[in-house]
Amino acid sequence: MTDTVRVRFAPSPTGFLHIGGARTALFNWLYARHRGGTFILRIEDTDRTRSTDEYIGAIIEGMKWLGLDWDEGPLRQTDRFDVYRSYVARLVEEGRAYYCYCSPEELEARRQEALSHGKTPKYDGRCRHLKEPVAGRTPAVRFLMPQEGHTVVDDMIRGKVEFENAQLDDLIILRSDGTPTYNLTVVVDDVDMKITHVIRGDDHLNNTPKQMQLYKAFGYPLPRFAHLPMILGADKTRLSKRHGATSVMAYQEMGYLPEALINYLVRLGWSYGDQEVFTREELVKYFSFENVGKAAAVFNPEKLIWLNQQYIMASTPEGLAKLVLPFLVKDGVIPEGEALDMGWLASAVRTLQERAKTLVDLARSLRYYIVEDVAFDPKAKEKFLNEKGLLLLADLKAALGTLTGFSHAELEGVFRAIVEKHGVKLGALAQPVRVAMTGGTESPGIFEVLEVLGKEKALRRLEKAVLAIQEGAQGKES
Repeated sequence: MTDTVRVRFAPSPTGFLHIGGARTALFNWLYARHRGGTFILRIEDTDRTRSTDEYIGAIIEGMKWLGLDWDEGPLRQTDRFDVYRSYVARLVEEGRAYYCYCSPEELEARRQEALSHGKTPKYDGRCRHLKEPVAGRTPAVRFLMPQEGHTVVDDMIRGKVEFENAQLDDLIILRSDGTPTYNLTVVVDDVDMKITHVIRGDDHLNNTPKQMQLYKAFGYPLPRFAHLPMILGADKTRLSKRHGATSVMAYQEMGYLPEALINYLVRLGWSYGDQEVFTREELVKYFSFENVGKAAAVFNPEKLIWLNQQYIMASTPEGLAKLVLPFLVKDGVIPEGEALDMGWLASAVRTLQERAKTLVDLARSLRYYIVEDVAFDPKAKEKFLNEKGLLLLADLKAALGTLTGFSHAELEGVFRAIVEKHGVKLGALAQPVRVAMTGGTESPGIFEVLEVLGKEKALRRLEKAVLAIQEGAQGKES
């Protein structure tokens, strides 16, 4: 492996870290780790009207939650304005850029005129050969693009993509207010940071020939480019908020594991045979752009939920107990700051983790283990907590009260003795007990549930169920 690979993730902090941005960060991170290179985090915050420190913090939080650690940064473009202006001055001095005095209103009027004639809007170059400044106006600076020939992007995913230079604008590289524009800053930063591979979404592909011309003007070698295919919603339109949560941290709030989201994101465009579930180490080992497809990827929420369930099932109960604790607090199952026996919580988690799709699901299922009392589902109560079950539950309560231990084997022995005494099947006893313990008819095995609840809590719930049956019988008689 070589240590010469240098890549960067360069988000604009005008919003939270979303799914598309997270995948771009992931592919950069994987390539750097696969090649033994360097992964840089750069914050492209030159849009002062929309960039905020809150969004920068949210991007960093999302990166940390996903485990995408960076080797350099975070670096901010707003700290480098003097550097960008020096590069602009150099281009002007060498005749590769010029001052443009056209006002925004004039440019918009010409744009509308071109559109009315069915033409592609393009700067007409009228300031290109000005010899004197225009009085009373503060100019922008435009880069002098070649007007003939072609620019060919040799893309690691798409192959060769050709652009006609005649269709490329003399792009503005410095606004009239003195702020640099994206196409300039990204080239300057990539040059100064010695970026070897530019890996980004294919919405940037049209910017690439312009940036390649800037590299050429500065006399710098080109990096390799890789433009990732777009992510679409199920309706085959570009992924947006209307397709569901697109912020990475929203998935944390919904109870997804970062490993599951990482696994899902990498499969949006990349494949390795028929394998679906990968460890992080496997992703680093196997990742290459040879296996990244050109076609747009479709975001499938059901597949993400399935993957999340696989990771929950494969997790240790101890690890899940720590992860689910904040959700238990959020749901009001336990008060914030209250001490909880984490070993006991892990044993409760162990009984439920194969059923849970998210940490939210797991927290909800854990409720009946933790709360002091449970409410009976009306239908379950009517069907199972009735006079038919009264003798069974009363006998069970008496028998459990005599136990010195409360293990699976001891509980099973008590249950079998009672069903033999009454000549019924195990389910005839297990279901009323299940309703008494959990309030409903679905749970892990009844012996597991009782073992986790413990003797005292189980006896209190049996007592409540017996009283509920007795009160119901009295109500019918009256």
